[in-house]
Amino acid sequence: MESVRNLHIEQHSSLSGRITQSWRKNAIIYVFLVPVLLHFLVFQFAPLVFSFVLTFMDWPMIGEPSFAGLGNWERFLQDKLAWRSIWNTVLFSVYYIVPTMALGLILALLVYSRVKLAGLFKGMFFLPVVTSFVILSGIWAWLFKGTDYGVVNHLLSYVGIEPQLFFSDSKQALPVLAALSIFKVCGSTMVYYYAGLQSIPGHLYEAAKMDGATGWRTFWSVTFPLLLPIHFYVAIITTIGSFQIFDSAFLLTGGGPDYSTTTIVYYLYQEGFTSLRFGYGSVLAYVLFFIIFTISLVQRKFLGKDVSYH
Repeated sequence: MESVRNLHIEQHSSLSGRITQSWRKNAIIYVFLVPVLLHFLVFQFAPLVFSFVLTFMDWPMIGEPSFAGLGNWERFLQDKLAWRSIWNTVLFSVYYIVPTMALGLILALLVYSRVKLAGLFKGMFFLPVVTSFVILSGIWAWLFKGTDYGVVNHLLSYVGIEPQLFFSDSKQALPVLAALSIFKVCGSTMVYYYAGLQSIPGHLYEAAKMDGATGWRTFWSVTFPLLLPIHFYVAIITTIGSFQIFDSAFLLTGGGPDYSTTTIVYYLYQEGFTSLRFGYGSVLAYVLFFIIFTISLVQRKFLGKDVSYH
């Protein structure tokens, strides 16, 4: 019995010694981690908890908050405009995700093919990414002005198409906003795919060429499947970006016409910061989180199952 007790004491002292030694060895690392941890707790974790508490409260910012129970959640289930905003966001994602990925891949292949002035093209394609969204929105409003003086309508007149309303048409406004986001983001998508193309071993292309594979066959059998990790990553970030769309609806359409461009984030902004219904706005924020989280899990299952970063 005494030997067992001594063994426990030795193991405990040995563990304490290892912890003390590890602390002394990595003390400077822990010191530098403290500000990061404090930043996470104060500016990320605490607001997350506070917003969850707000979902059960009525707080118009002015005055004392009152307990609402599940009232905000019940209101969401019955709010037709909330469900309309979710549907609009889903439609926007359909217009946005696949074209963004496809165009980014095409641009990356163009630059990677080492055409003349490839560096210039790379800069041109990436320019919208670093351009202010406000500036791009102004350009888009000028291009898609719903009159004869709009640039796009002027070009359409040459092929016999009558002027379109674009932002004033409930069926056209959302696709036009999606086109703006595609134009803004496809340059960064190009960079991701370009990096992926550079990581593909050259001998695989040589083997495909020796086997008599055409360029199209090489793309589908070598390039496209080996870009699976990039497909997965780009699908995740474009999906998250599409469900967080706000700028273009705020700057160009104000959620109209007829709420056709009211996305979930824009509706959240209206409820939380315009109408000062922070409790209901927090409910919409958590609904958005659950939607993105669920879609990310689905993408992980079907796109990320064979992805390995080791």
